[in-house]
Amino acid sequence: MALSLAIDDLDAGYGAVKALRGVSLQVGAGETVALLGTNGNGKSTLMKCVAGLVRPQRGTMSLTVDGKAHDLTRLSAEAIVDLGVALVPEGRRLFPRLTVLENLMLGAFRKGARRSIERNLALAFETFPTLKGRQSQLAGTMSGGQQQMLAIARVLRTGAKFILLDEPTEGLAPIIVEQITRALLELKEKGFTVLLVEQNFEVAAALADRFYVVEKGCIKDELHRRDLDSQRDRLHKSLGL
Repeated sequence: MALSLAIDDLDAGYGAVKALRGVSLQVGAGETVALLGTNGNGKSTLMKCVAGLVRPQRGTMSLTVDGKAHDLTRLSAEAIVDLGVALVPEGRRLFPRLTVLENLMLGAFRKGARRSIERNLALAFETFPTLKGRQSQLAGTMSGGQQQMLAIARVLRTGAKFILLDEPTEGLAPIIVEQITRALLELKEKGFTVLLVEQNFEVAAALADRFYVVEKGCIKDELHRRDLDSQRDRLHKSLGL
């Protein structure tokens, strides 16, 4: 399944507060794209728009699945998940009093995922082996890094091929950041399409094919991975680093 995304001239916000202004970007099938910028500039709002959790006020979002285009602005969050898109939200949002396996089983609840329960579970444990030995452990008793692994693994259980990752390494120890980065690189090699919000520039640089800098709800700059070395100073300046 090949999924790609095209967003054009998108406005979105909360009541009178406009969080996104005229945002246009693309994510190609099998590509990892990073949204960079400081907190409060609209990156998470953009992710929620794609996931169907925030309704745009203007603009278009088109998801192409195996050559067929779908207008995400007209679909519910549930319908978007059924197309193969899933969000790993900032803060993980696990069920702390359920076990690791129970949290993973919730990821397999949608009808399309039930046909591939064993295959998707195997993928989750292959990507994060530490979870396999903790299937009976309550999610709330695990470390922050283990919880983040579980949050990503739960999305894999949905059968999603387009993953929205909102701050996956925030607040984690360097050794855990390295493990999660390595796991995401493995998913990239398997053809997953990823839209990533990441404050850690080195993590984004290791994962992404292209970068968009978001400032005050607008796309301020765009950069391709092949230009990263020659344009690193420019990108640092855009990010205020």
